[in-house]
Amino acid sequence: MGLTGFEPATSGTQSPNHTKLDYNPFEFHIGLPNLSFTDDTILKNALEIKLMEEQDYIKAGKIAAEVRENVRKKNWVGVTLEDICEEVENEIIKRGAKRAFPVNTSINEVAAHYTAEPHDEQTVGDSDLIKIDLGAQINGHIADTAVTVCYDPQFDDLVQAAEDALSNAMSMIKIGVKSSDVGRTIEKTVKQLGFKPIANLSGHSLDQYTIHAGKSIPNIWSIGSFSFKGDVAYACEPFVTTGEGMGVVREGKIRNIFALGTRKRTKNEDADKLQEYIWNNFNMLPFALRWLTKDWEEKKARELLEILIKKKVVHAYPILVEANGQRVAQAEHTFIPTENGVTVTTSL
Repeated sequence: MGLTGFEPATSGTQSPNHTKLDYNPFEFHIGLPNLSFTDDTILKNALEIKLMEEQDYIKAGKIAAEVRENVRKKNWVGVTLEDICEEVENEIIKRGAKRAFPVNTSINEVAAHYTAEPHDEQTVGDSDLIKIDLGAQINGHIADTAVTVCYDPQFDDLVQAAEDALSNAMSMIKIGVKSSDVGRTIEKTVKQLGFKPIANLSGHSLDQYTIHAGKSIPNIWSIGSFSFKGDVAYACEPFVTTGEGMGVVREGKIRNIFALGTRKRTKNEDADKLQEYIWNNFNMLPFALRWLTKDWEEKKARELLEILIKKKVVHAYPILVEANGQRVAQAEHTFIPTENGVTVTTSL
């Protein structure tokens, strides 16, 4: 959410209920002498868990990459946004993963966070520029990737600027590199091509069942910074607008992507049943109303969702719109840094 660019750069964690440890349980001092049998067993089990997690990230990444490349090749002109979302999400499921968040189908000046409503009849036009941001997850380990599709040649350079910025960012990342330096590279790449990066959208760290896990990868140089670690997955997602753009996004009125923020009871039996349904099916990951109408009548689902939002049990994410109404392009990969470079999980 990207939900690619799922949060502005000022965002914190996806949910206050995901508590981060004050230490890293996978950083071990293997050279210490006199490990007891118990210590050695704990170490072995932890390393096995870490290996399984990395394998899940890679499997999810391969699936997401395959689906993204099919999205890139297809002509979506005249297709409804609902059909795009349903087709892309079904392709993720067919390949053995689960949806990590609703497919984002953000058109033109809408940078992020639009997914199809039930019976959404909006279609892609000949000159529309559409960001298709998709996510796959295996056991909660997420691959987040996006592509911008457009069939009007006048926007080819804008789309390519986002791709070039992403490629240049990937080429410099390894363990120890600072996030601010990645932001500098993205900003320099985009501006040299005559465009503007979106300053208040960013990439993000990932965690199990958590799309935004607390670290932001800026699309411009910034003072605040962190160094990349090798035991963490991240998503990098340059957003690019035209020279006439403001270079920032604002919140729009539409809110059609949701996520549980807490699991407190509301004292409304039906609302609590919906809350339990959301938890059992989507955990704390984002979801769409479309997903609820498989088992809930649409009108009732809307009513109960509004109750959960008012009770602050569910958070509703607004669409993000370029502040000057200019078109926006996006490109995104998920990656894990290594000592000598980076494993791009969403690269074929």
